Amino acid sequence: MNITSLSIIIPAYNEANTIHLILDKVLKVELINNIEKEIIIVNDFSTDKTKEVIEKYIDEHKEQSIKLFNQEMNMGKGAALHKGIEVATGDYLIIQDADLEYDPEEYNILLQPIVDGFADVVYGSRFIGGRPHRILFFWHSIGNKFLTFLSNMFTNLNLTDMETCYKLFRSDIIKKIYLKENRFGFEPEVTSKIARVPKIRIYEVGISYYGRTYEDGKKIGASDGFRAIFSILKYNIFDKKMWKDD
Repeated sequence: MNITSLSIIIPAYNEANTIHLILDKVLKVELINNIEKEIIIVNDFSTDKTKEVIEKYIDEHKEQSIKLFNQEMNMGKGAALHKGIEVATGDYLIIQDADLEYDPEEYNILLQPIVDGFADVVYGSRFIGGRPHRILFFWHSIGNKFLTFLSNMFTNLNLTDMETCYKLFRSDIIKKIYLKENRFGFEPEVTSKIARVPKIRIYEVGISYYGRTYEDGKKIGASDGFRAIFSILKYNIFDKKMWKDD
């Protein structure tokens, strides 16, 4: 598939201190093959100055394709992604967190299997390759690996990082998939459903990871881990609805 545009979906909740920094990084990236960028920010009813900071940034960068959508209530990261997927117009779309844990300079690493004609979906793994990884919490890494292992058991994939933020999808496929999870259950749900798409070509590439502590503003907690387990079981065993028009 010839790719001319990439939609970058950024869910944001109380990221007033870092959102301008990640937008600077996204704008700086030169995509391979002159692929154009469409930046879609979904503000999940932030209670700080996130909305005002983004509006000011857009006003100062009118020459760029940056669109802001504001949720009418706090609905969760998954719900913000549903909105972003719905309004995206690019040939492919990628998810970008509003913090600084993932480096937009690595978009081209994920795009390469697409441009080469091998992939429809590419996951960026924090656990393979020789790129920098901040050393943080032992039990978080065990939890991530366990969730990936459990997901792989049901999907029959051999991913190393199901919970990664960096997921690159072919837009015409992901837009047709029925997605329900409004919080961090999005990751196992979308993985279970993508794995069932006939003849789907899924690749994984190594990426760097500049993780945050809770003091830095990290939001995911133990309850999200339990929800991920629930979602893996739910969408692989009980809830098999795949397509929006089923």
